[in-house]
Order: sequence, then structure tokens, then C-alpha cells
Amino acid sequence: MEYIQLGNSDLKVSKVCLGCMGFGDAQAGMHTWTLSEKDSRKMIQYALDQGINFFDTAMGYSQGTSEEYLGRAIKDYANRKDVVIATKFIPRTKEEIEQGITGQQHIENCLNASLKRLGMDYVDLYILHMWDYHTPIIDILEGLHNMIKQKKIRYIGISNCYAYQIAMANEIAKANGYEQFISVQGHYNLIFREEEREMKKYCDENNIAMTPYSALASGRLAKKPEEISKRLKEDSYAKGKYDATKVQDQKIIERVEKLSNEKKVTMSEISLAWLMNKVASPIIGATKIHHISDAVKAVDVKLTKEEIEYLEELYQPHSLVGVMAENK
Repeated sequence: MEYIQLGNSDLKVSKVCLGCMGFGDAQAGMHTWTLSEKDSRKMIQYALDQGINFFDTAMGYSQGTSEEYLGRAIKDYANRKDVVIATKFIPRTKEEIEQGITGQQHIENCLNASLKRLGMDYVDLYILHMWDYHTPIIDILEGLHNMIKQKKIRYIGISNCYAYQIAMANEIAKANGYEQFISVQGHYNLIFREEEREMKKYCDENNIAMTPYSALASGRLAKKPEEISKRLKEDSYAKGKYDATKVQDQKIIERVEKLSNEKKVTMSEISLAWLMNKVASPIIGATKIHHISDAVKAVDVKLTKEEIEYLEELYQPHSLVGVMAENK
């Protein structure tokens, strides 16, 4: 395993981040394909054995049961100081706004609930899950600053935002003596490269760590056309993100398959090696052991300049999908 410094922080993280959206009570959340606690623990323990020390979850994953599963596994299988734990909080709800709950209060409430579910005193990285259009960013930054002062958070990040939004937020933070976002968790993979328009340039120039989700396009970049999985069949949300561009994306996926055959590695390894060449530490969602082992092997897969150009050549611009299209 390779380890990197995460942006402008002193966090040393594995080149693979284990995403925990696939862990949690399948009856509690929006996904029917999530793993039980018993199976989730096996995945987390295997990841630790492979040298992965970076774990990403969220208060919104399976109504918090993902955080519970992760927290109990880390307590049993690792030393807290040896792992980097990231979790995410959502913007204020309409009900909270009507009740007069401030942005600062919302953050403290969400964080305390996450810490309780995780069974931890602090998180290493606390991430705003999507831009909050109903709360002044200065209130969010102040709320996060207050929690850092209480030593409940080490660093802060943001997910699902535009480049101008994180740039603006970090300038406001700097002007007010607050901590800046050190990472961005966006939608980025070989068949969805819209982050390259502005976000990647901004991050590269300012040493902001990119930790993208959907690294394998919900499995599409890991499978031949005839292959199927429980998630591919049941994940209606992912279908909403990828089905509209299936024809044009398939041409790229075919090139991934061809290159994987030539290099005698899996399609996952090719797709992840490409992404690892672009970002700090991609988030790898895993519901099977081989999902983790392929990600670990991808760290050692080196692509030539010509191979990278071959994979990128057929890309066509995409409309925004998922959270970025829905959150307004």
C-alpha cells in the first residue's frame, strides 16, 4: 500500500479509501444491497489487513447504521490513532430552519450524533455532504471551527459542490481566521469527468485533496456488458446517473476491457489506476472481498501516457447527475 499526505493536512492516508455506503441495515436506508454487520466487519478487517487506513462514511448512510458498523469494527480490529475516519453531515432540513436551529447548532447536533454512533471522541475529517443553499457559509465555517476548537474534528472537507463554492468558502474562512476545506469529494471516474472542467484545476493549484466517489461508476467500469450483480440490478439511483449515457460510455468501457486483457489485470485495476493517477485517494465502495483486493492491486498498475490517452479519447461531455443535479 502507498500512503500520501492528504492535501494541506498532516493526515497520512492510504491511496485507497474504503467507502462504507455499502455497509448498513438494508431495511433502514435507500439501498437494498447493503451488507449486514457481520459481512461489513469482514470487509473492514480485510481492508485493514491490506494496509488501508482511510475510511469514509456518513450520517445519511442507512440511517446511521453504517457509522455504527464501522465504529464497532474499528474498535475491535484497529487502534484509533492508526486510522483516518471521515464522516459527512447534511445541510439543515426545512424543519430545522423553521424551528430556528442555526447552522452552528445543526453542525454540533449532527457531529455529536455521529460520534455517538461511531463510538469515538473525534473524527479526522468532517465533510459537508453537499452545498447548503439555505445557510450562510460563514455560519457553517464558524460551526465547524467551534467543533475543531473542542477537538471533535481535526480537518474539514466538502462534497458535491462547484469549484467556485469551495474557492469562495476557503477565502471567507481565511479572511475570518477559520479553518479551510482540505478535501473535495466529488463525482469523478473514467466515464464521468466533469470535475476536470474547473474543480481539478483548482484543487491541483491549491493542494486540495480530491477523494472522489463512484470511482467505478457503480460497477460499470469493472464489468463486461454481459456481467451482472445485485447492485447493478437493484441500484435505481445509479441507473438514474448512468443509463442516459450508456451508449457513449460503453465505448470507453470496451477500451477498459481491451486494455485489461492486454495487461492481464482486471477492469477494476485499469479504471482505478487511471483515477489514482488524477487524484489523492479515491473512495472505493466494496461489498465483496475482491473489490478491495482489486483496488489494492490498482495502486501498482502503471499506465503509459499512450494508454491514458487511449482511455480518455472517446469521452464526451455529460450533464450533471445525482446530487449535483438535484441539490439547488
